[in-house]
Amino acid sequence: MFPTRLGMSRRIEMGGRGTVLVTGAAGFIGSHLVERLARDGHRVRAFIRYNGRDDRGCLEWLEPDVLAQVEVVRGDLKDPEAVRRAVRGCSRVFHLGALIAIPYSYENPLDVIQTNIEGTAHVLNACRDSDSLDRVVLTSTSEVYGTAQRVPIDESHPLVGQSPYAASKIGSDALGIAYHRSFGTPVTILRPFNTFGPRQSTRAIVPTILSQALVGSTLRLGSLAPRRDLTEVSDTVAGFVGIAECDEALGRVVNIGRGSDVSIGELVELTGQVLGRRLSVETDPQRLRPATSEVGRLLADASLARRLFGWEPRVSLEEGLRRVADHLRAHPTRRVGHYAT
Repeated sequence: MFPTRLGMSRRIEMGGRGTVLVTGAAGFIGSHLVERLARDGHRVRAFIRYNGRDDRGCLEWLEPDVLAQVEVVRGDLKDPEAVRRAVRGCSRVFHLGALIAIPYSYENPLDVIQTNIEGTAHVLNACRDSDSLDRVVLTSTSEVYGTAQRVPIDESHPLVGQSPYAASKIGSDALGIAYHRSFGTPVTILRPFNTFGPRQSTRAIVPTILSQALVGSTLRLGSLAPRRDLTEVSDTVAGFVGIAECDEALGRVVNIGRGSDVSIGELVELTGQVLGRRLSVETDPQRLRPATSEVGRLLADASLARRLFGWEPRVSLEEGLRRVADHLRAHPTRRVGHYAT
């Protein structure tokens, strides 16, 4: 059940809940969150960025009966009036909308800054002025920590913006905490480590490896040395649901991650084991990050999430890889997605 405004203990029963807004709903994680909320019986409003094709991104993967329950609204996070209209009448906001591709942030840092920082400011301003709102969940990223200075990484780890994207998310998170402290806006921040799963763009490492491995034995990748803590998307979505229902998480940042890491090279080996084939790697220079921008290691300490709302990862890395492989096999003509969160 959803708690009411800050400092109040009354709970809203299912029939009395207001509309739940998900920004970035056309994205990989956003579409899974929309699906979970709709299946749980919530009235969901999905805010997506309009494009010339007028498609609905990853929402197109939802079953028709689920999508029929979702109100899709189009706009841009950089347009404060569009954001305000989307927030109007909502009891809860899950803000996942962002430009998330790190290589794109090298090419167009200002676009990333405007979308991720100014866009978050527009969401927070709309939420601050709303009388119906009882919770705002902002989406962070483990990239804000930079290369691990100590492991596992808890929420007190220093923040280091090693890419324009990471810096924009540090700014977005800081705004959220500032609005909570300054105006009482009921903000909480979920900081997932690397999420993977069905529907994810081949921009990300897991579908990149699997989509290549399903059609050949030689993969073209960047550096094999970085280590990542990979969480299957259903576990990440469970984190969003859990933190939204936790009063103790208000005004706080909370990590979620499996608590074990794997190098990209080890991930290739594990993928070969899951598929039952031997894989080799050639270096793709286009996938290499600048040396001082590459994050070497991310390993989550999710003990706060466990303590506050009982979050635990339930999907193993091997099972998650099988789910992605099955999805790619089932949809061979739709392997490459381009939808940000």
